[in-house]
Amino acid sequence: MENERVDQVVRAITEDGSFRVLALRTTDTVRSVVAAQRLKGEEARWLGELVTGTILVRETMAPDLRVQGVLQSATGRDALIADSHPDGGARGLVQRTRGGALVLGDGAVLQVTRTLPGGNGHKGVVRIIGDGGVSASLMVYLQESEQVASAIAVCTAMDGDVVLAAGGYLVQLLPELGEGQLAVMTARLEDFPPMAALLRDDATTPQTLLAEILYLMPYAIVGTGAVRYKCRCDSERLRATLGTLPPDELKSLIAEGKDLEIECDYCHVEYRFPVSELRSLLAVD
Repeated sequence: MENERVDQVVRAITEDGSFRVLALRTTDTVRSVVAAQRLKGEEARWLGELVTGTILVRETMAPDLRVQGVLQSATGRDALIADSHPDGGARGLVQRTRGGALVLGDGAVLQVTRTLPGGNGHKGVVRIIGDGGVSASLMVYLQESEQVASAIAVCTAMDGDVVLAAGGYLVQLLPELGEGQLAVMTARLEDFPPMAALLRDDATTPQTLLAEILYLMPYAIVGTGAVRYKCRCDSERLRATLGTLPPDELKSLIAEGKDLEIECDYCHVEYRFPVSELRSLLAVD
C-alpha cells in the first residue's frame, strides 16, 4: 500500500464533472524550506503557505512548467518567493530590508510567473486588498488573472516556531457545474473544519482531505505526484554563469588573489572557486 504520510499532491474529479479537486501535503517540504531560510514565527508560516499555494497553482494551471510565486509587501522592499518545478521540487526565499520585519497585508502584490519553453515568462500580477492571508491572495490571483473560479486554502500549522504540518487544497469549478452542486459545495466549504485543526491531526492525508471535501460526491482519483524540497543550485550551473561574465570582470576577480565564495540564497550552501579555476574560465574562447 502506498505510504500516504509523505509529501504529495492527489488529484481528483467528481463523476458528474462539476469539480476538480487537488489536495496536498507539504509538511516535510515546508520544514526544509523554513530550516534553510532560518525562519521563525509568522515569516515561517507565510512562506510555508506560499510554497504550498504555488505548488497548487502550478499543478492546476501549468503542471509541466516552472512556476514562481512572489508576495511583495506594500513598501516594495520585502518579498516572499516560492519556486515550484514539474519534478515536484520546491524551495522558498525571504527577501527583506536589513533589520526590518516583513509586513504583508493591504497594498501587497502577488506575482505569479510561469517559465515557458525557451526561457520566456508569462506573468500575472494582482494587488491584494485587506489582510486575508496567503489563501485569499492566491484566490484573488486565480479569479482575476487566470479567470479560474476556484476555492483555495493553504495552511502552515505552527507550535511556536516549529512547523507541525503543512498542506492545502484547491477546488476548481468545471463547466458541467450546476446550481445544485454549487450550493452543496459552497455549504460544504463554509462548514469545513479549519485547516490548522485538520493538519494537526496525524490521520489527515491528501486522501482524507479529498474524502472530507467531496463527502457523498462520487469521485475518481486521476493522479498523484511526489512533492519535496529541492534547491536547484550546483557548482556546474554557477561555473557556467561565471563563464558568461565579461573578461574584465573575471580579470578583476583574479587580481584580488582570493578564492571566490558564492552562497546560494535559497539553501545557504557555499561554493568555492579557486583563482586557478577563474583563470581557466578566462582562457576559454
